[in-house]
Amino acid sequence: MALAWMMAQALMAFAILLTFPVNAILLGILALAPVAVYPFAKRFTWWPQIFLGLAFNWGALLAWTAHTGVLETPAIILYLAGISWTLFYDTIYAHQDKEDDALIGVKSTARLFGTRTPVWLRRFLVGAVTLLGLAIISAMVEQRGNPVALLIALSGACVMGWHMVWQIRMLDLDDNDRLLMLFRSNRDTGLIPLPFFAVALFL
Repeated sequence: MALAWMMAQALMAFAILLTFPVNAILLGILALAPVAVYPFAKRFTWWPQIFLGLAFNWGALLAWTAHTGVLETPAIILYLAGISWTLFYDTIYAHQDKEDDALIGVKSTARLFGTRTPVWLRRFLVGAVTLLGLAIISAMVEQRGNPVALLIALSGACVMGWHMVWQIRMLDLDDNDRLLMLFRSNRDTGLIPLPFFAVALFL
C-alpha cells in the first residue's frame, strides 16, 4: 500500500513537472542525480551533507526556472546559500549519530570536524547569510526593486543569521536532546526571512 502511494505521488509530481517550461522539466529530471547519490554518500566522502544540500535545495533552481523559463544568477546564488545552510543544520544533526557512524565505518562532517564543529558552523553561517544576501541583491537589481524593499529583504537574511548564532551559542556536542532541539529549530530559521520578503515584495 505504501509503495503504491509513493508511486502515485511520483506520477503526480511528474505530471506537474510536465506543465513547466522545457528548461524546468530538464532541471526536474536532472534533480534525480543528487537524490540517487545521497544515500550512498556516507560511504565514500566525509562530506555527505554536501550531497544532501545539492538534493534538498534543488527547488531554488527549479522554482525560478519554472517561473521565468530560464535559470538565472539569483537562483544559483540562493541554491549555494541553501547548501551552506544544509551543511550547518545537518552537521548539528549528524553529531547525534557520530558514535554509531564510527562503529559501522561511515563518514560525516560531525566525525570529520569533531570538537572544531563550532568553528565550521560559524563558517557555514557566514556563507549562508552572505550568499542569501547576494541572492537578494541580485534578484532585486534584476527586478529594479526600490532601496527600502532591498533593505527590508536583507534584514530578513540578517535576522536568520542571528538565529543561527543563537544555535551555535546553545550547542552542546554531547547532549543529543539539545542537538535534536537545535536541528529542529532550523524550521524557524528557514521561516524567519519570509515575512521580510513578503513586505519587500509589496513595496
